[in-house]
Amino acid sequence: MDTPLSTIAVVGLGTMGTGIAEVLALAGREVIGIDTSEAAARQAVTSLEASTARAVGRGRITEQERAEALARFRTSDALTAAADAELVIEVVPESYELKQQVFRELDAVVSPTAILATGTNALSVTRLAAESQRPERVLGLHFFNPAPAMKLVEVVSSVLTAPPAVKAVTRLARELGKEPVAVGDRPGFVADGLLFGYLNQAAAMYEANYASREDIDAAMKLGCGLPMGPLALLDLIGIDTARTVLEAMYSASHDRLHAPAPVLGQLSEAGLTGRKAGRGFYTYEAPGSQTVVPDALTPSPETAAGDGRPVASVGVAGSGTMASGIAEVFAKAGYTVVLAARSQEKADVAKGRIAKSLERSVGKGRLTAETRDETLGRITAAGSLDAFAEVDLAVEAVAEDLEIKQQLFAALDKVCRPGAVLATTTSSLPVVAIARATARPEDVIGMHFFNPAPAMKLVEVVRTVLTADDVHATVRAVCAKIRKHPVDCGDRAGFIVNALLFPYLNNAIKMVEEHYASLDDIDAAMKLGGGYPMGPFELLDVVGLDVSLAIEKVLHKEFRDPGLAPAPLLEHLVAAGCLGRKTGRGFREYARR
Repeated sequence: MDTPLSTIAVVGLGTMGTGIAEVLALAGREVIGIDTSEAAARQAVTSLEASTARAVGRGRITEQERAEALARFRTSDALTAAADAELVIEVVPESYELKQQVFRELDAVVSPTAILATGTNALSVTRLAAESQRPERVLGLHFFNPAPAMKLVEVVSSVLTAPPAVKAVTRLARELGKEPVAVGDRPGFVADGLLFGYLNQAAAMYEANYASREDIDAAMKLGCGLPMGPLALLDLIGIDTARTVLEAMYSASHDRLHAPAPVLGQLSEAGLTGRKAGRGFYTYEAPGSQTVVPDALTPSPETAAGDGRPVASVGVAGSGTMASGIAEVFAKAGYTVVLAARSQEKADVAKGRIAKSLERSVGKGRLTAETRDETLGRITAAGSLDAFAEVDLAVEAVAEDLEIKQQLFAALDKVCRPGAVLATTTSSLPVVAIARATARPEDVIGMHFFNPAPAMKLVEVVRTVLTADDVHATVRAVCAKIRKHPVDCGDRAGFIVNALLFPYLNNAIKMVEEHYASLDDIDAAMKLGGGYPMGPFELLDVVGLDVSLAIEKVLHKEFRDPGLAPAPLLEHLVAAGCLGRKTGRGFREYARR
């Protein structure tokens, strides 16, 4: 059963099938592209000619290598053309009936030693294998789009798959320059299993009118470093495709997080399936275009935002990394800053941290020595909130504890002048509960910065039902001046970023608990298949497992969804004092500094 896999058939010559054929042909395999549509076959040849020409132009391959690859690719409209193939990869539309028909016909055509692979990302490989005459030769081979660029390949085994078949396609994936990840048979596998739950929650957030499509997408790009926002990604994938994947996941898991958001069904039924239709969550220049054009939902220029209050001086309460970073941001933007801590010593240490940060910027050529001195000169370190008496904006960045924040805001209420804007940087607590600690809740708003504040461009602007319009306008204007991107969200747990990020992280932990995949495979899958800058377990260890658990508890308490209950493994690690990098051990172990 040790097959060389030198001749490979690809059934279905859409975008994915054509991409897989290109990868195989460039890697020296004889490729038979099969599609019942002659137009699709012609388009596949045209696409392969164009993409290899671009590769020559960019110096990635030679003209001779291009000619040899094109000569290795031929097309047919009949499955009988796969008779000599040692591996057949089907990538026809996501339909059991269609895929089963393909497998039945292949059974009568291919040799007894040929491996049959399905490219599904939503359907059961086991169910497809069970109806084949040779179920031990059936497995999943899930490439990611665009196949020539994406490194991840999920190799999916059913309980019926023979190990030599898995070994053969795993070796092939490596020879193609891909990173194979071994996974079991469940809807979505690893990457899509985590990705589509997150996309579904983003669609539900939009449907609930909690935030605009632009703000949801900007928040996840700027707050998490993702290459695309979730709603734009749904348009790229195809809203109908996403709905199919989620329905398959929900039928297997019965997890409400996987129950397709109604808006996905509504858009699909209306034919508004994303880029391919010219309209989905966004409107595009033409079907298939990636150019977004304005529509009725596009925000108008912020001329109607209203007049805010003048802000020349800012008070920052706190002495930790976040407080120092926020003070640095305001001082760089030209504001006079008072940095207040519980003691003069703590305030001086915090200002010293800013001085070191500015010095590093000078060393990297990002800042002149003169600008460094001017910025540091705008910051006054104080050991008491009394120094906030004349500030126009007070921003707290103290411990994420409701009682502590309420006490601080009660103090700010007494110290700050009438008309001063009071902002909390909370990431998970109810802003209105903090506002009610004052006699002027209309002056209170959330300004959730992300760490490190000098580098991260996002600020979640959180209005409560009591926040005054001019306070909201003031904070939006301040964000523009400090060169941050504000996104508006309502006062509910997690706001945008954490409400979408932490259920995804929690689901990754559950995968490990269920022994479905390893930490390394899950991290690799999300980095290579989803374009994430960090895998979920890398990120959890950086954020801190205690911090992550606290946020997940808040989300679970607010939304009462059983699927949001923190994974027991996370609770056990926190109870054991394994909090991530800061303690030297979390999901992984780290060298002590």
